[in-house]
Amino acid sequence: MWIKPGRYAIKLSTRAKNLWTTRPSPVQVIHNLALCLTMPVRLLRAGSAPKGDSAGKLRNLGVALCLLLGCLSLQKVPANADINAIDAYKIYAHIKIGSYKEFKCIEKLWTKESNWRPKAKNPYSTAYGIPQLLKMKETNPYKQIDLGLKYIAKHRLYKGSPCLAWAHYKKKGWY
Repeated sequence: MWIKPGRYAIKLSTRAKNLWTTRPSPVQVIHNLALCLTMPVRLLRAGSAPKGDSAGKLRNLGVALCLLLGCLSLQKVPANADINAIDAYKIYAHIKIGSYKEFKCIEKLWTKESNWRPKAKNPYSTAYGIPQLLKMKETNPYKQIDLGLKYIAKHRLYKGSPCLAWAHYKKKGWY
């Protein structure tokens, strides 16, 4: 099942006129590639895929399809359109979480908490960083993400689910 991608516009320049196109965000490309790579495995586990030699052919077809889709999603982008740091943090968090649904919850939660800024400080408490953890001294944004995910995983209310943490935040205004 493919996700309806939220897209953002990038400008392509041509000699005659300027054209606008859309390109999936890097997180969506990674998620779609991961889905594509695991599709043959999920089919084999479900028992709906053929067994034996046909299963190997199905797996090879899945990998080829995945590579094709990956190439199609990569477009030439102007040199000044590098992935910014916040996109890199989001990609890292998505890779760590794995589930697109859970990633969307953590994206909403940490956007509300810190707008994904690693140096964000709460003026009313000791909360700091991307996940806004209390008394956190870590300045490396990737370690902050790891600590935030570890906090959610160990907290008894959230049971390791960023969506439960997001639901708690919507009710209480904190997590």
